Amino acid sequence: MYSAYDRFRQTRLVLAAAGLLAASTTSPTAAEHTLLPTPQTVHIGHFLATLKPVLSIDSGDIVTIESAASIVPSVIEASGVVPPSAIPQYQRDIYRTVQDRGPGPHVLTGPIEIRGAMPGDVLEVRILDVELALDWGFNRQRPYAGTLPDEFPALWSRIIPIDRKAKTAQVARGVVVPVNRPFFGIMGVAPDSGRISSGPPGVHAGNLDNKDLIAGTTLFMPVHAPGALFSAGDAHAAQGHGEVDLTAIETGMRGKFQFIVRKDMKLRWPRAETPTHWMVMGLHVDLDEGMKIAVRETIDFIVQRFPHLTREEAYMIASVAVDYHVTQVVDGTKGIHGMIPKSIFTQATQ
Repeated sequence: MYSAYDRFRQTRLVLAAAGLLAASTTSPTAAEHTLLPTPQTVHIGHFLATLKPVLSIDSGDIVTIESAASIVPSVIEASGVVPPSAIPQYQRDIYRTVQDRGPGPHVLTGPIEIRGAMPGDVLEVRILDVELALDWGFNRQRPYAGTLPDEFPALWSRIIPIDRKAKTAQVARGVVVPVNRPFFGIMGVAPDSGRISSGPPGVHAGNLDNKDLIAGTTLFMPVHAPGALFSAGDAHAAQGHGEVDLTAIETGMRGKFQFIVRKDMKLRWPRAETPTHWMVMGLHVDLDEGMKIAVRETIDFIVQRFPHLTREEAYMIASVAVDYHVTQVVDGTKGIHGMIPKSIFTQATQ
């Protein structure tokens, strides 16, 4: 049986043979690194261009990144759902030691400097593999937050045991949710200047909370600061499109990523690619405006990749063949992502 990494490599080879992948800037031999969460290798609640990199790599290198769950250990212990031994020591150390926090709540592993990445470039992040790192997760509803803030004014949280072997989680009595498509809610790069919250997504990507960015997909992000300074976290064992109560099944996760500096691409908004679809994104505090951005991104993508098509034809294709999903509505900046099926474009025109 092929692994997600094997399937991903096969897909990339097929696409390359079809001439669909542009040239990239990589080192002749890719090195592999491992980055684990410790008080020295995480930052909490923000992206910042002046953060000192905890790891420096070359374009083409592969990094295995582990993330910590964004919850105080005492809350897990008080629940009695899992034994204290289920809480990693690094999580206790992080919450005891790291005092520079906010304005967001997320524990992010990084940042990673990709040497040679400069503002105006694009960082291609190939998500080679993702696996759960903990036997528990949590869901939390914060007062006056989420999609129905006035209807849920109290703090509510639940620690959820995860069966990693069966790839399931019982979230309530008689309700079992599959956890076979884990993903990182946050994958992002530093802004050009200033300290920004880890909460809202934006042109830096960040808290996309996009359940379609699983192993075997690729994320493309415009670079705003030298070295790109990539960080990841907010691991999700399972989430519905929308993430309406504020959180998913939040947990800890281990992912394998390959980083490619693209000098041949220019992007304003993050984009992504799956084996079957191209993905565009629209991010805005107003969901209607986010939808408009996603549709404009669809049109731009189609006419750039297929120059024989007019903008009117691309707009038509967006209407008859592209699926638009509400990624999330709870992070301040709301998200829409459009899935453009590759199969509708015939080999002759690709």
